[in-house]
Amino acid sequence: MFKDTPAFSGFSVDDLEKAKEFYSETLGLTLENEKMGLRFALAGGGKIFVYSKDDHQPATYTMLNFMVDDIDQAAQDLRDKGISFEQYDGMTDDQGIARGKENHQGPDIAWFKDPADNILSIIQE
Repeated sequence: MFKDTPAFSGFSVDDLEKAKEFYSETLGLTLENEKMGLRFALAGGGKIFVYSKDDHQPATYTMLNFMVDDIDQAAQDLRDKGISFEQYDGMTDDQGIARGKENHQGPDIAWFKDPADNILSIIQE
């Protein structure tokens, strides 16, 4: 029914100006539209819509994943921009990266949060 229908993902934040700065300046996404929220373009043609919600509750799951070629370099680039990575006992190393590839347990992944405390990640397969 919807296989040929364009779609996009949307999520809430508590401060649109902070979100605009984070997603456009820190992450480098292209802001396409600011009507009723923020619409950003993703590589490959995807889109996200970020909207303000007074009673925003941060996502407790990874709601946006960025595929990277070199997780160590991507993590360092984000740290250089002030991003800190989540630490999960027994799962992430001192850099905040879960090394799944070397343990044959999936991709390498590192989690971080946007200013509204939504969880994002970088992933290297």
